[in-house]
This record gives sequence, C-alpha cells and structure tokens, in this order.
Amino acid sequence: MAKILFVLTGADHWTLSDGTTHATGYWAEEFLAPYRALTAAGHDIVVATPQGTVPPVDQGSLTADSNGGQEQADAAAAAIAATPELQHPIRITDAVLDDYAAVYYPGGHGAMEDLPTDQASGELLAATLASGKPLAIVCHGPAALLAATAADGTSPFAGYRLTGFTNEEETAAGFASRAPWLLQDRLVALGADFRDAEPWAPHTEVDRNLYTGQNPASSAPLAEELLKALA
Repeated sequence: MAKILFVLTGADHWTLSDGTTHATGYWAEEFLAPYRALTAAGHDIVVATPQGTVPPVDQGSLTADSNGGQEQADAAAAAIAATPELQHPIRITDAVLDDYAAVYYPGGHGAMEDLPTDQASGELLAATLASGKPLAIVCHGPAALLAATAADGTSPFAGYRLTGFTNEEETAAGFASRAPWLLQDRLVALGADFRDAEPWAPHTEVDRNLYTGQNPASSAPLAEELLKALA
C-alpha cells in the first residue's frame, strides 16, 4: 500500500506571552486515531520531526479525562510506547515528498512552538499542496502553515477553506489570555478562509487536496477523509 509521512512537533514546551513555558508536545489522540486507521488499511507510516528527535507526547493527552476513562488512557499510553515509528523518526529535511502518497500533521501545543518557524516544514507543506497529494492537518497542526511561503512572499494557503483549533477553544482551554498569538487569528491573517464549528465537536474541512480538522475529536473523521482520498 502507500507510505504516509506524519510530521510531528519536536518541542516539549510552549513559550507563553509572559516568558514562562507550558509543558506540552503532540496530542496523543491526534497521532493515534489516524495512525490506527491508516495502518489498519495497510498503509505504512514514517514519522518526521524538525531535528529527527523522538517527539514528546503531551502528558495531558494521556489523562483519564482526555481519554474517557483510566483504562482508555492506559491503552493510549501503551500504544504510544509500543509504536516503533515514534521511536525512530527522520528529520523533516530528509523527507523526500516523492516517496509518500500523503502528508499528515497532528497537533498539540508543541506545534505552536517550533513548526511556525521551521523552514523545512514550510517548504514541505508548500510542495505537498502544489503536488496535489493529500495534505491533512489537525487542531494546532495548522500553526505549521505560518512557515510556508510562495515565491511572491504570500502564503500558498491564502484562499483555502480550512479549520483548526479556534479562539473559543483556546479560551476554554485556559490559554487564550497567555498565548503570544492565537492560531485562528494568524490563519485568518494569512488569507485563509477559516471555518469553525461548535467547540470540541468533530469538524473537518476539505478544499482541493487540503484536509483539516478543528480539534482532537476531529482526528478520526479526518483520517476517514484521508483514507477516501487514498482509495
């Protein structure tokens, strides 16, 4: 079957507006739900991070509250620990787009720290969009779009209909007043056609070869959209 590139944050913290840091990483559900769906369909996964380091999982995404109970939380933690692709990532700079049928960016607040300024990631995003291959991004993952620029200096994602973690959700999570910037605001400033739905409810948008999800609950529906694109 096809090979899919998962690009994850390598940051274990998010620097807030007052200079303090919030311990974070990628959000477990946003990795696991698509990983399980895609591998069950026979696809192979390769993980990439900015420096080729093992991506840190946000411990908040492994709590009972975040997983619908302690049993599910334990299962998620065990699945993360047992996933070999997470233990042997490549550098984004070593990823050759021609080798992959699709590219997927999970979120987590860590994505707000390193991906918005990662040149290699920005170039990969622009190239994937231009290639017509499916590009799927969820929750805080669209922060990576800030690093993508066209030849004329504009965003290649300007005019695309998309979604991501909303200002309302960031407020509910308790970070809006402390964030150096808000994802929804920055995506709108890029010229994207940002669409939001009810907070925390599954919501996906598909515009040409760009597939986006609003929040963690959107991870599984986004994976289903990606599977349809790969069929």
